[in-house]
Amino acid sequence: MPPKYKRTAQKRKARSSTAAKGRSAVPLTHFTAFGRPDLLILLGLAVVTFAIYAQVIGHQFITLDDPTYIQENPMVNRGVTLRGLAWAFTTFHATNWHPLTWISHMIDCQFFGMNAGRHLLVNALIHVANTLLLFWFLLRTTRARWPSALVAALFALHPLHVESVAWASERKDTLCTFFGLLSLIAYTRYAKAPSISRYAWVAITLALGLLAKPMLVTWPLVMLLLDYWPLGRLGGPRVKEHRRGASHREAATGIASLVWEKIPLFALVAASAVITFLAQSHGGAVRTFTDAPIVLRLSNAFVSYAKYLLLTFWPNDLAVYYPFAWAGIPAWQIIGAAFVLIGITAFCFSQRKIRPYLIVGWLWFLGTLVPVIGLVQVGGQTMADRYFYIPSIGLFVALAFGLADVAKSWRVAPALSATIAGGTLLVLTTLANAQIQRWHDSFTLFEHTLAVTPPNLRIENSLALAMGASGKYDEAAAHFEKTLQIDPNFYDGLVGMGVTRALQGRIPEAIGYFQTAIRSQPDAPKAHVQLALALWKQKEDQAALEEMRRASQLAPNDADILADLGLALELVGRIPEAIEQLHEALRMNPNSAEAHSNLGLALLTSGKARESIPEFEVALRLKPELKGAADNLQRAQSQLSSQR
Repeated sequence: MPPKYKRTAQKRKARSSTAAKGRSAVPLTHFTAFGRPDLLILLGLAVVTFAIYAQVIGHQFITLDDPTYIQENPMVNRGVTLRGLAWAFTTFHATNWHPLTWISHMIDCQFFGMNAGRHLLVNALIHVANTLLLFWFLLRTTRARWPSALVAALFALHPLHVESVAWASERKDTLCTFFGLLSLIAYTRYAKAPSISRYAWVAITLALGLLAKPMLVTWPLVMLLLDYWPLGRLGGPRVKEHRRGASHREAATGIASLVWEKIPLFALVAASAVITFLAQSHGGAVRTFTDAPIVLRLSNAFVSYAKYLLLTFWPNDLAVYYPFAWAGIPAWQIIGAAFVLIGITAFCFSQRKIRPYLIVGWLWFLGTLVPVIGLVQVGGQTMADRYFYIPSIGLFVALAFGLADVAKSWRVAPALSATIAGGTLLVLTTLANAQIQRWHDSFTLFEHTLAVTPPNLRIENSLALAMGASGKYDEAAAHFEKTLQIDPNFYDGLVGMGVTRALQGRIPEAIGYFQTAIRSQPDAPKAHVQLALALWKQKEDQAALEEMRRASQLAPNDADILADLGLALELVGRIPEAIEQLHEALRMNPNSAEAHSNLGLALLTSGKARESIPEFEVALRLKPELKGAADNLQRAQSQLSSQR
């Protein structure tokens, strides 16, 4: 080889080597099939993760959200039906639009009925699948076996992930992550050899993830991060060499083309974001700027980011609900959190050329938390363990790959590295096991939450409702009292206390609580309904009818209230009007057992025993424990027998 060309080749080789060293210690070689060690890692991850979470088979549904999602949702708990499938794609029930999640719950009900443990076991199996997909994805893209395995193990065993798995209503978390990881795996295939068919799989899996939960709205941005590292499509060694003499215009073209190719994906997530905002606004979940000013939202966002970081390393005092600090956040927390976030961001940015996984992992964590960090405040929580499920992947990548680099630089013995990693995972496993046990039932979960959080209005109320549902009326009253000590005008506490007193037979006291609740929120229908029920027990049928009419005016599309109004009309002898209202209620909700039962009673009262029987039978098919329908069915059958 002539000397001139030899020197050029040597320079090119040295430059390529330097670029590779500058990118990371992780080899970016071409992907080949899994080896035996990788298969053993997969098997180990699956066995350990399932072993920890298998205990959920003995758990119960939680009274927080599970009744709304599954137990008391006739569209779901009847299993898979054509009506249910249509409903899944058209409803904003529970202030969300996630049709695939609804369908998955329907499938569970089809096979398992109301066996909570089996619903939860499906969650656990999806979590196991997510763990394996995460390892596959990282190994495929980085070819770094042990850092990838550590990321997957941290994801599998971290206590902050228990909420997403051990809560039936959080199927949406595990399911959307499953399709999200599949979309990233599809994207790596597309990046390796772009084609329309491969791009279609990226879009399809992303769409399925969005149909499970809109948490993936940041996914196109995550793909851009992957273009930087580990895929090397944006600033990788070969691209870097090409750009060494390029103009700014030429360098920017590469970035623009990578963004441009993702325009269809951005369109998908934009549509999902709009639908989600409409769903949450429709349900009244989105807080106005009057309720939560922008300064308070930003302050909470900074502090919440810092708290997620703290809980990553010290997962202690975990709770199902962290109350929002409506009174304000101490300035030292806001300033401290801001300094921590800015400092970490600056450090990761400074290391972007030699340790690119740091900036990628950190921006993954920051970016994927944006939809749920509280800038658009939904509900009354300041943060939630379940929100950490996807963002944690970024942190774990930065930690695992960073520690691998440190161990290599300091020449730490592999046995020592394995011992430290194993010890850490053992501690996390122990903590996760304890946290899973706290999710056994509502009482255990809520009592733990109250022990580790400050005055917690929502959980006091939830525990009171759980006590009342179990017939522990004295304990329920005690917890409702605590909610009213925190906030004397707390509407749900006043109504709950009234219901409890009514169940205890203390009707005058119950009426007093309902009237106070109505003064607190005159336009909320729930207290009017309960006051009507209490007045019935006092034999004040006309007054009860007026309260029920008021409730139906406040909630004209509520089939249950219309069914109660029909019953109120029956009790005052206005049978034709009652039948009309009950038919309207059934038009709105054909699966209302109470409406069918009340219509049957109205027909029976008007001498139409034969017509009433099918209504009672439908009511009992929908809700077998409806004793009134069973008794009235016997009455109707007796009347028919006597007429023969």
